[in-house]
Amino acid sequence: MHMPSLPIRAYLLAFVCLTGLVLNQTPGDILPPPPRVEQPRGVPGPVENRFGEIDGTPVNLYTLLNNHGMIVLVMDYGATITQVRVPDRNGDMANVVLGSDTFEPYISRHPAAASVIGRFANRIAKARFTLDGAEYSLAANSGPNHIHGGRRNFATVVWKREFVLSRDGTALRLRYRSADGEEGFPGNLDVSVTYTLTDDNELRLDYEARTDKPTVVNLTNHAYFNLAGAGDVLNHQLWLAAEQYTPTDQERIPTGEIASVKGTPLDFTTPATIGSRIDQLKPRPGGYDHNYVLPPAARNGAVFARVYEPKSGRLMEVTTTEPGVQVYTGNHIRDFAGAGGGRFGRHGGICLETQHYPDSPNKPQFPTTTLRPGQVFRSSTTFKFSTRSSKLGDVCAVPRAGTGTCLTGCVAPNRTLGRRTDMECGGRGLIFIRILETVANLQSRARSGGPRSAFCGASPGAK
Repeated sequence: MHMPSLPIRAYLLAFVCLTGLVLNQTPGDILPPPPRVEQPRGVPGPVENRFGEIDGTPVNLYTLLNNHGMIVLVMDYGATITQVRVPDRNGDMANVVLGSDTFEPYISRHPAAASVIGRFANRIAKARFTLDGAEYSLAANSGPNHIHGGRRNFATVVWKREFVLSRDGTALRLRYRSADGEEGFPGNLDVSVTYTLTDDNELRLDYEARTDKPTVVNLTNHAYFNLAGAGDVLNHQLWLAAEQYTPTDQERIPTGEIASVKGTPLDFTTPATIGSRIDQLKPRPGGYDHNYVLPPAARNGAVFARVYEPKSGRLMEVTTTEPGVQVYTGNHIRDFAGAGGGRFGRHGGICLETQHYPDSPNKPQFPTTTLRPGQVFRSSTTFKFSTRSSKLGDVCAVPRAGTGTCLTGCVAPNRTLGRRTDMECGGRGLIFIRILETVANLQSRARSGGPRSAFCGASPGAK
């Protein structure tokens, strides 16, 4: 009998899922069967493992894997990304977000959690706003002001997993209902975020929200990226397609003005290292912590940001549908031990928080954040990872799935996997990540007909 051909990834993920359940099960631990939802052929769903517990509620960790060995780990507490593992120009894997291997740091003031922020990301002046003639008082958790949704915000609750079909890649959808009056916000707000990992090494975040009363919504993810996998980001090169920003007062509340970045240390319209002018922003705010105004083209699918780390060759490109991005350089971080053993100090990561402008509910001249019954809030942001060769202009992305051809011409070695740093995985089933990486590497070699010594877009030995 002829059996249908599936990617090796599908068989391995099934094996990991079953093994993880066996390893994590204890006597009397009865696991209900998951809903019967059939994934598209060749696109297996994420693997689930127990990660921890809070107030008697289990916290699970989900593994998303693509056909090139890129791995993304997301937990349902805070809809938080805990790891994004991508190769450098030599194929060596590293985690490029500041996350933790275990759950405990996330409930003891984690300094850099890559969580979903809401109901309102960034600041609202004096912790209040007026909508349709009614004034709403919010939790004041940043001096007299409100920030990032308050004390019980979207980063501090367990979201519910939902099965989702996606032909774009491996997908995970998480849902949360923010009750009417939570942290002072009006209306029951039903929120979802869908994480999709594609075979183009893209991690896409799609948000949706609906309300039963007029309210305000501003959602983002607070991921701290470090493409070197450790240290600081001062030598990362940054390019931003933003010629304007929103100036603030001493409490980081926008004045309402839109100003040019020209002639200021905020100007990254020409690529520059993050550390080249950061001292001009000290002692306050201590580094970059600014909302940039994105041009219309950037909200229509054009790349608005590129971050490049020259030693590893890793490149991250970002697109969004949002009108702004808060650039933050981890000014508060001092000594943090991340997943896989990486250590980070001050400026250990860069956040590109795609969102509406701060204090928009009190600034009618800013793009509105009002959501009304019957309307659907939608927002999408994509982080795409690739590598550059030592020639600055050459960008090497992964091959298209099932082919040996590149997305772009390049001269960088096209190895997708190699050595990796040992890590302690939360949930014992995740010890098989090493197996997943090894098999993906063998699969890549099989596609190319031999060892990964060839160069992408060129013959072996090309310079």
